[in-house]
Amino acid sequence: MKHISIFASGKGSNAQKIKQHFSNHPEIKVELIVCNNPKAGIIELAAEWKIPLLMITKEDQKNPQHLLNELLKYKIDWIVLAGYLWLIPELLIKKFPNQIINIHPALLPKYGGKGMYGMKVHEAVKSANEKQTGITIHLIDEEFDKGEIIFQASVLLNENDTPDSIAEKVHQLEHKHFAQEIEKIISK
Repeated sequence: MKHISIFASGKGSNAQKIKQHFSNHPEIKVELIVCNNPKAGIIELAAEWKIPLLMITKEDQKNPQHLLNELLKYKIDWIVLAGYLWLIPELLIKKFPNQIINIHPALLPKYGGKGMYGMKVHEAVKSANEKQTGITIHLIDEEFDKGEIIFQASVLLNENDTPDSIAEKVHQLEHKHFAQEIEKIISK
């Protein structure tokens, strides 16, 4: 059995799709939710799912040994970032090499890097009059959005698209592909 920890900072729609996908999986289980935002919707979801929740602070980020100990306690094999907005500490990257999966709401390498997340990405895509955008699923390393790209999917845009409509198109791609691609990566 492979154990996943989902790291999330927001409402948890991607986490919800991941949890549903693996709810009766014979080899992969969501074991722990890690959250850094005390107002995040993922907190209620974790309670509803009866999955342990670990709230972390900036101090945990600076001194991640406690976080690592908790991940080891739950026998975590893979970390999945589902709308998690903090850089992963180097200690975790070293302990989980090529075992931390992220999804980015654009076709990397465009619109990636520090500060490029959520609506900021969609606004930048709109400002640049892009004809398409999409998602990138990638492994993470020490830099924001620089790890090995595993999967990309795109969607066409038109001149009437707004950042909100772009966000909706991208969310549809995320919900369609993320959990399936996680399964492929972990099952290799």
